[in-house]
Amino acid sequence: MRPGAVRSDVLETEPVSPQPTPSIREWWRHAVVYQIYVRSFADGNGDGTGDIAGMQRRLAYLERLGVDALWINPWYRSPLRDGGYDVADYREINEQFGTTAEAEVFIAEARRHGIRVLVDLVPNHSSSEHVWFREALVAAPGSSARGRYHFLDGSGPDGELPPNDWHSVFGGSAWTRVPDGQWYLHLFDESQPDLNWEHPDVPAEFEAVMRFWLDRGAAGFRIDVAHSLTKAPGYPDAGREFNDGRGTLDPLPYFDRDDIHPIVQQWRRVLDEYDDRMMVAEAWVAAERRPLYLRPDEYHQAFDFDLLTAPWSANEFERIIEASVRSADAVGSNPTWVLSNHDVVRHATRYGLPDGVEPGLWLLDGPHELLDEAKGTRRARAAALLTLALPGSAYIYQGDELGLPEAWELPPDVLQDPIWHDSGHTVKGRDGCRVPIPWDATGASLGFGDGPGWLPQPPAFASLSASVQDGDPASMLALYRSALELRRALLEHETGFELIDSPDGVLAFRRGPSFVCTVNMSGDSSPMPAGDVLLASGPLDDGRLPVDTAVWTRG
Repeated sequence: MRPGAVRSDVLETEPVSPQPTPSIREWWRHAVVYQIYVRSFADGNGDGTGDIAGMQRRLAYLERLGVDALWINPWYRSPLRDGGYDVADYREINEQFGTTAEAEVFIAEARRHGIRVLVDLVPNHSSSEHVWFREALVAAPGSSARGRYHFLDGSGPDGELPPNDWHSVFGGSAWTRVPDGQWYLHLFDESQPDLNWEHPDVPAEFEAVMRFWLDRGAAGFRIDVAHSLTKAPGYPDAGREFNDGRGTLDPLPYFDRDDIHPIVQQWRRVLDEYDDRMMVAEAWVAAERRPLYLRPDEYHQAFDFDLLTAPWSANEFERIIEASVRSADAVGSNPTWVLSNHDVVRHATRYGLPDGVEPGLWLLDGPHELLDEAKGTRRARAAALLTLALPGSAYIYQGDELGLPEAWELPPDVLQDPIWHDSGHTVKGRDGCRVPIPWDATGASLGFGDGPGWLPQPPAFASLSASVQDGDPASMLALYRSALELRRALLEHETGFELIDSPDGVLAFRRGPSFVCTVNMSGDSSPMPAGDVLLASGPLDDGRLPVDTAVWTRG
């Protein structure tokens, strides 16, 4: 059977066992959500930057792909020091992307294509250009305006040292001094001052922002840095310099604190006033802590980042999957799978690197000859079938369906990610996964827009463009389309899940009475599972399942 092929008779003639249909309020439990990084998706006006007009023109493509919802990275007014995660106005669309009126039209138009829209909400910090921070800079120490942020006196003689040892996720101190001598906290770039959630204006403002977008048709929110928000009283030292943005190491006084949860519960009360809205948490926390964010009165979902960071190992994947399914079930939620996003090296490249190589550091330091591109692509295809067969929801980062690799070749002079600057040019950053999407095989930006895009595309992107893959039944795009079609027909409302005993290095699980997903993650071919082949990630070998190959069977 050719890779990417799907048995047409499965969808056309074979009856699908009836399954209980969940309430429309719970559409998110089985949804496939496509993440759009606005600057890099499609340029509708030819200025080199993606925009709402470009997204709207590609809705038919997204509908054909078969996704249920879109997650839109921040499209708000912003100086774009951190790609839009430095928000200057949460109600206005960035003028490079369009207008708030256009955003409202886009949400409605997407819904006509059967696609919901989730918007990104950034509650941990604002832009330094936000009106609140501008007011704080001219206000006196101890004023209410400064109280919306974390302004503190410094330590040492004359307060010339930061208040404590906290470090930014992007590198360097988490504190910047202002002319009157006080310091303000920024766990990310200095242009992103942290908001103080103990000030009454902050929760009131974000509740109003939520209602603003819900009233305009948004299906809900992806909450940025959901494990932050609150800081320990007294701002105690962290005791270490390293801060990777995750609350999965030793406890830190600014991540994964229990006093976050009353804030989330209030957000949930707001969403529950609407019919079918949801929110998903970007919570980089230890696996045993994730269920706390998924209790019935808190988030509907929280990203399962454990697969994203796991080595290509059947034992590791099985351990993670079993634990994630069990912990989500325990609190009445569902797993939420993700392999790539706008913050990490794309998985088609990660899977092509040897075990033990740190992808983020490899971008700059290499050696780049370590990359096995063919292996990375094989594994990315197999991982697609694996995650799309699992129970729960799956998130696809734009370009995953094209098999895009990381653009690791980007020269330093085009890099815009603040990580490059804040790390003292020791970490290349995230621009390589944010390169504009190739829609065509020719043109200055391969169909992204009329001229060059805001970041250059590597030459290899031409052969991976959507137009090239569209007519190729063996392409990554064809594989994703077939998998999403089969998932909707056979698995959308299937709640059963069971891991199957398999040969060493092989991961297999059953959904319902007869659907089986098998992935060979070993170093040698393995016996084919029994049953009729529905879909395979690569060519099958006379009754053997090749290395780095996944297959869906039924029987």
